[in-house]
Amino acid sequence: MAEITNSNLYQSAAGILPEDACVVIVRTEWNAAIVDKLEDGCRRILEENKVDFRVITVPGAFEVPFGISGYWNAHLQPGNLPDAFIALACVIRGDTPHFDYVCKGITDGIVQLNLTLPVPSVFGVLTVDTNEQALERVGGIHGHKGEEAAITALKMISLKRSFK
Repeated sequence: MAEITNSNLYQSAAGILPEDACVVIVRTEWNAAIVDKLEDGCRRILEENKVDFRVITVPGAFEVPFGISGYWNAHLQPGNLPDAFIALACVIRGDTPHFDYVCKGITDGIVQLNLTLPVPSVFGVLTVDTNEQALERVGGIHGHKGEEAAITALKMISLKRSFK
């Protein structure tokens, strides 16, 4: 089971970068109470690290990859490009196979963006069976996945900059 105790993500400051980074959070309207908490965690980490960020909202998880791609393509001017994207969504299993299709769609979309865009797209998406499981991942026993997504974005920006 993935628990925060299995990770050194919070223990290591290595990779947290200077203030000149820009991150775009792409979040969903679905399951807003949970996604709001994910966004709050992202904001907290980005603000603590003095990182500029923007938030855009898309209707659902399936639309997140389009939101990221569309934002990237609309901001191709030098000095206007983000250094990373963070995808935030919460998909809760229902009574139909819809859950499986949505989870596969957003996962495949984020993977494709990571392979085609020159900046990272971080997967801050909860795929859970119940609302209780979601709450455990926004400050409960499983840590705070919004904070973890922001830390991951900062470390990935730092990694990318180290390649130069």
